[in-house]
Amino acid sequence: MPTDEMYDILPQDAAWGHAMAHDADGLDLHYVRRGQGNPTVLLLHGWPGFWYDWRRVIPRLAQLTSVIAMDFRGFGGSAKPDWPPLAAYSADAQARNVLALLDQLQLEKVILAGYDIGSRVAQTVTQMAPQRVKALTLAAPVYPGYGTRPLEPAAQQERWYQHFHTLPQADLLIGHDRETVRLYLSYFYDHWVGKKQALRPKEFAAIVDTYAQPEAVRGSIAWYRAGGGSGQIATSPPQNPPAPITQPTAVVWGEADPILLSSWADRLEDSFPHLVGVQILAGIGHFVPFEDPDAFVKAIRTVL
Repeated sequence: MPTDEMYDILPQDAAWGHAMAHDADGLDLHYVRRGQGNPTVLLLHGWPGFWYDWRRVIPRLAQLTSVIAMDFRGFGGSAKPDWPPLAAYSADAQARNVLALLDQLQLEKVILAGYDIGSRVAQTVTQMAPQRVKALTLAAPVYPGYGTRPLEPAAQQERWYQHFHTLPQADLLIGHDRETVRLYLSYFYDHWVGKKQALRPKEFAAIVDTYAQPEAVRGSIAWYRAGGGSGQIATSPPQNPPAPITQPTAVVWGEADPILLSSWADRLEDSFPHLVGVQILAGIGHFVPFEDPDAFVKAIRTVL
């Protein structure tokens, strides 16, 4: 199907190639799959999103190779167990679910592409099972080079939601009904988007519909209750910093991203010594996959 026609297909349409696997605990793990060829590219979404973050990348990339976009546990069509967040929703837990998917699909080695939450899970998978990862493409990755910069006053002001999400009342307030979900998400999809015309009303409505489903808000913010936010990581850094990732890595970064500042790209080579390239995208905000899909696919092509 031509790329432009895919823009008008809503997330529930069968044309996306929906399928279901099981995560590391045997629970439902939803994904979509299109294209053919090797290596397979596995797309890892962010918050507040789900696999549909990649709606403009998938049709472009599927013309080149096999592409999979999965829903993390707690998101979209995947299971949302009401389990202790640290055990069930941490970066390690989500990484184990990624590896479970690769095992079930008999994919020995893939390219991981991610942004936001997905960028951190991609790095965790690579550190956990480096033999399974050929290369990475990341947008504004959360990486050790941030240091304490997310704790600076201006950065903390942008991260108010990460603290709010840890409160027991948060999911009840956000997810009270569809209108409260719409109002809450509209802040992020306005403030974080640099290229305003990139998000069409019916796409935002589809995102709201997904987050208005039972347990969807609770499942998605469990990431923050597990300490996954960039501000939370800066507050409580790991005792043993992760080793540098030696796989080829391409990075794109929205110059207008208000939450993960492009100036924080200055230490990438310390964590990614085989950096293929870094592109700062003028006028692009946090949601690079749908704001500038061509740039994201171009970055993936450098590591195919």
